[in-house]
Amino acid sequence: MSEIEKYDFALIGGGIMSATLGVLLKKLDPTISIVMYERLGEVAEESSNPWNNAGTGHAALCELNYMPDSTDGSLPDPAKAVAINEQFQVSRQFWSSLVGLGALDDPKTFIRSVPHVTFVRGDSDVDYLRRRQKSLDAQPLFTGMKFSEDVKELAEWIPLMMDGRGDEKVAATFTNQGTDVNYGSMTKQMINWLVKNGMRLETNTEVKSVHQFENKKWQLWFGGSPGRIVHANKVFVGAGGYALKILQKSGIPEIDGYGTFPVSGHFLRTDDPEIVASHQAKVYSQADVGAPPMSVPHLDTRVVDGKTSLLFGPFAGINPKFLKNGSVLDLPLSIRIKNITSYLSVALRNLDLMKYLLMEVTKTKKSKFEALRVFVPNASPKNWSYYEAGQRAQVIKPNGRGGTLQFGTEVISSKDGTIAGLLGASPGASVSVSVMLDVLQRMAPDDFPTWSKAIKELIPTFGKDLNENAELAKKTMKQTAKSLNLTA
Repeated sequence: MSEIEKYDFALIGGGIMSATLGVLLKKLDPTISIVMYERLGEVAEESSNPWNNAGTGHAALCELNYMPDSTDGSLPDPAKAVAINEQFQVSRQFWSSLVGLGALDDPKTFIRSVPHVTFVRGDSDVDYLRRRQKSLDAQPLFTGMKFSEDVKELAEWIPLMMDGRGDEKVAATFTNQGTDVNYGSMTKQMINWLVKNGMRLETNTEVKSVHQFENKKWQLWFGGSPGRIVHANKVFVGAGGYALKILQKSGIPEIDGYGTFPVSGHFLRTDDPEIVASHQAKVYSQADVGAPPMSVPHLDTRVVDGKTSLLFGPFAGINPKFLKNGSVLDLPLSIRIKNITSYLSVALRNLDLMKYLLMEVTKTKKSKFEALRVFVPNASPKNWSYYEAGQRAQVIKPNGRGGTLQFGTEVISSKDGTIAGLLGASPGASVSVSVMLDVLQRMAPDDFPTWSKAIKELIPTFGKDLNENAELAKKTMKQTAKSLNLTA
């Protein structure tokens, strides 16, 4: 009989979430034994891969879906936007500390300052954007955001988008506080540091299932290795869309009723130096009616391995895979008696979404290029190529006898705190540190209070609301900007 391999923590999935949790654990308790399993040949090849996401440092600076319009024409409520920004500031502090500690390399290898712009067209959206900026102007974390309808000023902010534009009513907001983040590079650097500090990493290794014994420990099953026995005191499932499959197989009742709605994403991309040089921003706009939040159209400056490109999209599609490298059987095999009503009710309540996705699937490349021309009037097809990005699995959450389609991330954990997993998509990686601190609190409730001092060394404002303290917010943002070589 094979010797039993024993670990304190098993991390399933080699992406930004598992990497962040692993680093937190090792920084808080260097004696913790950790193993990480990744089903692909390299880590950070799914959602964390830089070409499988737009690399936006989501801080609600330009994303309208984090701050929907009011119904009565009053100032929109900034609460959710502020909450997202607060979480991103936590991430910035953590990354800043890791640079100082040597767990992350030179900041330019994973993060850069890129202005964040919101662009709208038409009287109604211009009025909304004006009220949105006015609402955010009172929030310390959004200090310095500008609003303009002046075409000359807009041409300075987004020259590529204004060139050749007609007399239509347009407006934009601009802030230089935005970032472009290479989460793939960041993930690999973190995992390299973890391996150097004793974590065991196994690639090309898929965890097929997990089983809990009466003593609360977990056994991991790999399918093709019947003689291998791996036990872990605690298990975190950061496997993207596959997290649902593994949590279902764990048998914990907390996953009952949950499902995921997979949406594929495609982008148009250009590496033409002249075009790239004429657009230095991440520009977000309004989503089409019925579109999922992750399909908000945007034209992004993207820096990967020192090379700058522009991406436009995403164009959504119907794909039953939970991962880009998944199986077409992922969705049908995830349906259970306990979540089928959630799936059915989401389908019935989101007919606009179904209609939108069907329209997206039937769109020709020519019609998709016309969508780019709404952003870049003088765009030429010869300069842009079409490619498939990552797969996103949006959370279907049980609600009464049915379910609701939920935007964001959702932590699912067992009552005994021995297993937890993450479902959902954007803002995902941008708020990974806050999410993993939540996971730690659930999985190590007895240790967490004693770790607070060490956490504050990594995240100086831990436990505080920056937006409630303008001076602290300004000081913190300036400090992290300096250490990460960002615009102050």
